[in-house]
This record gives sequence, structure tokens and C-alpha cells, in this order.
Amino acid sequence: MERVTRLHELHDRFGQSPWLDNLERRWLTSGELVHWIEQGVRGITSNPTIFAKAMASSDAYDDQLRQLLAAGLGIRDAYWHLAVKDVGDAADVLLPVFQADGGGDGFVSIEVDPTLANRTDETVEAALGLHRDLNRPNVLIKVPATAEGVPAIRRLTAQGISVNVTLIFGLDRYEDVMEAYLAGLEELVGAGGDPSRVASVASFFVSRVDTEVDARLESIGTEAALGLRGKAAIANAQVAYQRFLRRFGSDERWQRLSQAGGRLQRPLWASTSTKNPNYPDTMYVDALIGPNTVDTLPESTLHAFLDHGHLARTIDADPAGAQRVLVDLSAVGVDLDDVALKLEHEGVASFSKSFEEVLSSLGQRAELLRR
Repeated sequence: MERVTRLHELHDRFGQSPWLDNLERRWLTSGELVHWIEQGVRGITSNPTIFAKAMASSDAYDDQLRQLLAAGLGIRDAYWHLAVKDVGDAADVLLPVFQADGGGDGFVSIEVDPTLANRTDETVEAALGLHRDLNRPNVLIKVPATAEGVPAIRRLTAQGISVNVTLIFGLDRYEDVMEAYLAGLEELVGAGGDPSRVASVASFFVSRVDTEVDARLESIGTEAALGLRGKAAIANAQVAYQRFLRRFGSDERWQRLSQAGGRLQRPLWASTSTKNPNYPDTMYVDALIGPNTVDTLPESTLHAFLDHGHLARTIDADPAGAQRVLVDLSAVGVDLDDVALKLEHEGVASFSKSFEEVLSSLGQRAELLRR
């Protein structure tokens, strides 16, 4: 009999879906991914940094890489074949979760080339290519929520593509993301499409906000400023949840889409590992539990939550208090719009760097395999 874990309870009692923020080939061949699913994991997220680490630290990709090189593929094309195989195989493992949940969970996410983050048309083209190559109902294509990414999200949704919107840091951009999803669904329905086949999550990043805001608070140095350390990220996410409830609540526009079969675009809490060693290791998980949400966690945070996470509905325990934190941050001189923009630029740059690093690493590996 399957043991009930905190991850099972997170979903069954509190309506939050725990996803695993990592993917590597050896998990697929060793049964590690199956083990995580048995523990209560209901989805997988990946990004260029995750693939860079996986491909650089393992020989599990060598056989396929040799075949791709023998077929005359370049390193960039070879990377995408390697990544697509991992994501496709993981999606197959998670398909029973997807089917049992009526298409609500069981997803695997793959990100478009991050160097396209500021190019709308190329992002749409890349996303359509990944969707076509993977050809599975439980794959989400990750698109960054840059100013140029938002119209791509609308266009992809209108074409019936399921999107994981990534790198959301600020409330205004989150509003843009929800609008893009709703407008895309409306366009899809207007063209006779079936919105029930489209899923989406909005990945709102958490701990990185505290890393940046805490540094600014310490630079300000007043007692009021220092007293706000460690509070910005959770408050930001909790206020975002209130925005989600307004958009996807009794609003007539959403009700029309819902009646046509449209699915909620759930908030997904990303970057929930604790960066500051002075903060509890499950701090960003414990404080953001609530219905119709997803939390994607790396293994270390999953292990910590399984061991000593606190199970309670916390995401909307004190919405007024969360809003007050944001007001107090502004009062001491922290511009959260500037924080969000800085983190967005850094996130795009970081993923782009990882993408180039994995291509370089694969190039070096290819040279060794050719010898």
C-alpha cells in the first residue's frame, strides 16, 4: 500500500500540486522519477540551467549524441534532440497522472531557446516547433514573461498550445500574463477551438525577490528597512494570488470561457528553495499553500518538506497583511517594479548563459566521442 506523504496531503487536502524542478536522463532509466511520483510529485519543470547541469555531468547522453553526430547534426540541433527525448520520456511516465487528473496535472515543461526572449515571432516559431516535435498532450512549452514574450503567449494560446509562462517577478507583468491567456482563449474559442485542451501555469518566482530586496533593505539600513527583510517575496506572491482570484473568480469574462471548457491558468510558485541560510528551508513552501496553485521544488526542498514541512492553507491567511508589506517596502524606498525588471533581465541572461554553456559542453563532448 502506497504511503501517504506530505506531498500527497498538499494536493489532496489543500489543492496544491507539487512539481519537481529538475530532470535528467538517469532518473528515467533508474526509476528515480517513478519514485518521486510515488512520493506525490505531480509534474516536472526543466530549464536550460537544469539541462546544462544534467548533460555536462553524465555520460547518459553519449549514445544518442553519437547517433546525432553520425547523422550530420550540428551541436545546437543535437541539444534539442537530447532535451526533447528527456521531456518526451518524462511526459510518458507522467501520462497516467495526467489521465487520472483529467488533464489537470502530469505535465512536463520545456523552455524555448532563452536567447529568443526579446523576439516575439521567433519565440512563437520555436514553441510551435517544440510542440510539434513532442506531440504529447501533457507537455507545457515555457515562454518567458518579457514584454516581447507576452504577445507570444497570447498567440500560442490562441493556437491551442499549452504554455508555462516563466520568469514572472512583478504584479503588473502578472496582470499582463493573465490578460494574454484570457485573450488567447477568447480567440481560440472564437475560431471554433476547444479550450479544454489548453492548459497553462503562470510561474511566479519567489526567493529571488527576497535576495534582491534584502540587499536593498540592508543598503538602506534603517530599523524600518531591516525589519522587512525576508518578507517581500512571500507578500508579493500572496498578493499575486489575490489578483488570480479576482481574474479567475466571478468575472463574467472568465465565466464565459469557463463554461466553454476553459481551464484556470494556475499560479505556479517557482524558485522556492531558500537562498538565505538564515531562513527556514521550507519557508517559501509553507507560506504559499492554497487551492488551484502549483509549487515546483528542487530535490533538496522536496526532501525538506517531506520531512518537516508545515501543512496549512497559508496563501490567503492574511491578504491585508501581505498588501501592507508591499506598502511598507515602498515607504522605506524599495521600488518593486524596478526589482522585478532587474530580476527579469537577470533571469533571461542567466538562462541564456546556461544555454550557451551547454552547447559548449556538448561541443567538447562531441570532440571526445569523435576520437
